[in-house]
Amino acid sequence: MRATPARQGKSKDIENILAIDIGGTGLKAAIIDAQGNMRTERVRVPTPHPCPPDLLVETLCKLVEPLVKAHPPTHVSIGFPGFVRDNRVLTAPNLGPQGWNDVPLAQMLGERLGNPSVRIINDAEMQGFAAIEGQGLEFVLTLGTGAGTALFRDGELMPHLELAHHPVSKNRTYDEYIGDAARRKAGNKRWNKRVEKIISILESLVHYDKLWIGGGNAARLTFDLPPNAATVPNERGIEGGARLWHPLSVRETRQLPEATQRTGIFSR
Repeated sequence: MRATPARQGKSKDIENILAIDIGGTGLKAAIIDAQGNMRTERVRVPTPHPCPPDLLVETLCKLVEPLVKAHPPTHVSIGFPGFVRDNRVLTAPNLGPQGWNDVPLAQMLGERLGNPSVRIINDAEMQGFAAIEGQGLEFVLTLGTGAGTALFRDGELMPHLELAHHPVSKNRTYDEYIGDAARRKAGNKRWNKRVEKIISILESLVHYDKLWIGGGNAARLTFDLPPNAATVPNERGIEGGARLWHPLSVRETRQLPEATQRTGIFSR
């Protein structure tokens, strides 16, 4: 894998990254370094329901308090289960419909944490950054409370599509068809058949070179995956937070020809 040309002074400023993975079931966080290596144990609490923005920020601050005291973060990366644009949350279907319309979550949390640099993207995208190999079309499917998706081309993040809310079977959305509530209702056997069907649909839709399957329910898959598919450890949702502060950041990769070049954990 080719190496990314470093930019003088930029990556040297990154010391401790507080990586936060917000899920519909659990809130997880850890301190990582610029290469995505864990500097602390991962901490977790259940996600409150319903969970309006103020309650989410308060719960996260309590969760990460021991982490930030021991390792004051210079940067914060947040993976969020919804539509995110320009560090603002546009939708949050798995946290509750109330109050989640154009919410400056990165700013809100940053102010409570002493104003470190904060960036937020979709949670499937953040997990994907730690899983992808950086070649061809790579698609990420996360199986958790809902179904998250992300698409990368030669290591570059493509514009986000909320396939989770697209009808896929009998007017049921991806969330309603293969989300955790659907698994509990249908049982693991039927749920696995549904996931297998979804993989076939996604391959026809995207014609990806590689499919990465993550999320807490990826461990419940019982069928043989296609040769171009693999599961991803759930911890990658935290580790991918380092990529948001890489010398070729999420925003810069859409403008620079070196976008296909990657280093560190991203060449795994």
